[in-house]
Amino acid sequence: MYSYMDLFDTISADIKKAMLAKDRVRLEALRGIKKEFLEAKTAKGSDGTLTNEVATRVLVKMAKQRRESANIYTEQNRPDLAESELAEVAVIEEYLPKQLSDEELTAELTRIIGELGVTEPSQMGRVMGVATKALAGRADGRAIQAKVKELLNK
Repeated sequence: MYSYMDLFDTISADIKKAMLAKDRVRLEALRGIKKEFLEAKTAKGSDGTLTNEVATRVLVKMAKQRRESANIYTEQNRPDLAESELAEVAVIEEYLPKQLSDEELTAELTRIIGELGVTEPSQMGRVMGVATKALAGRADGRAIQAKVKELLNK
């Protein structure tokens, strides 16, 4: 995983490579990432820095938005636009931490549940708060929620 400055510098360097390679889709995705990072860095309430946690959240949000757009385009029978969105998702995901497998997610959540001493499904909120922070960028929120429900209802 990159630190933010490494990630920001890497993306800037990759923008130059994409320009030289005339890779339009990659270039657009990378420019979008850089723009979002700069906006997050200068957002109201920000101290002018961007932590890895915030950078990862930005990337996750961008990937999610593009997947949702691709689904809408697919529903509207616009495979050309859907394909473009999914190509950008692939570029964005290169900079995210490796996604956890189902087994790894189960192991992580079992560990978190054990550390918190949660035994009741009514305490799911406590687990979700810790788990979403601990697994940010490595697992989808819906997947975390479904697995926590499953584990607490055993």
